Amino acid sequence: MKIQLTPDKTLRVERTRIGRVSTLVLRLAERASVPVSVLWIHGGGYITGMKEMVYMSRAADLVRKYDVTVWSPGYRLAWQKPYPAALEDCYQVLEAMSRQGDTLMVGGESAGGGLAVAVCMMARDRGLRVAYQMPLYPMISNLDTESSRDNHGRVWNTRRNHFGWKLYLRQDAGKVVSPYAAPAHQADYRGLPPCYTFVGDGEPFYAETLAYVDHLKAAGVEASVDVYPTDMYAFDMLTDDALSRKAIEKFERQFEYALEHYLE
Repeated sequence: MKIQLTPDKTLRVERTRIGRVSTLVLRLAERASVPVSVLWIHGGGYITGMKEMVYMSRAADLVRKYDVTVWSPGYRLAWQKPYPAALEDCYQVLEAMSRQGDTLMVGGESAGGGLAVAVCMMARDRGLRVAYQMPLYPMISNLDTESSRDNHGRVWNTRRNHFGWKLYLRQDAGKVVSPYAAPAHQADYRGLPPCYTFVGDGEPFYAETLAYVDHLKAAGVEASVDVYPTDMYAFDMLTDDALSRKAIEKFERQFEYALEHYLE
């Protein structure tokens, strides 16, 4: 599968700076966007990745198919600055988005999914409404789970997971930390946005993803997860096969539901 890290002619891309954060803003080239803005946060285990990954993510197709606006922040990576730098950068962009008057949604993959969850928690605590969250196979637990312990999955595994958390949290990597740092430590899930996610059953983030959805549902938040039989992390971005196409189709179906049910 060819990885696309540049925009195509269907997209109109603005490069802007919000405080210190270099940000891409994607809209359709030939239509005015509907009043929905999606903060989409790239993955990379907190240690790598770039805002241009938005072109190969689920978010670019949300622009093309549903005419929403997507904001992709170039947040500081953990080797540059540890927690809370990445979260502060992403939340700063969300605040700027809120001043546009659009309905806000937040999503991302892997570490971007973890940051998406943390941003939603921070927004709830600070009184900023997020209508919907899409944290795909989110990296939210710095402590080993049943699926992240001794995992040898493709692309991401236990060794890389430990390294990512070590750089992001430094001396606190193996400790119980703030849910803003590792959202799996959240104790109160009430008032968080409705959620959809998916994950592979053989990848490290399987257990923490399912636990997150279970906690949301127990708190009365609408949430659902689809599980796919694969140990390939980010399979929807890295492969073009029947499984990936099924995951993309179901993701977009859930997004359509969100547009119909969660807008103000």
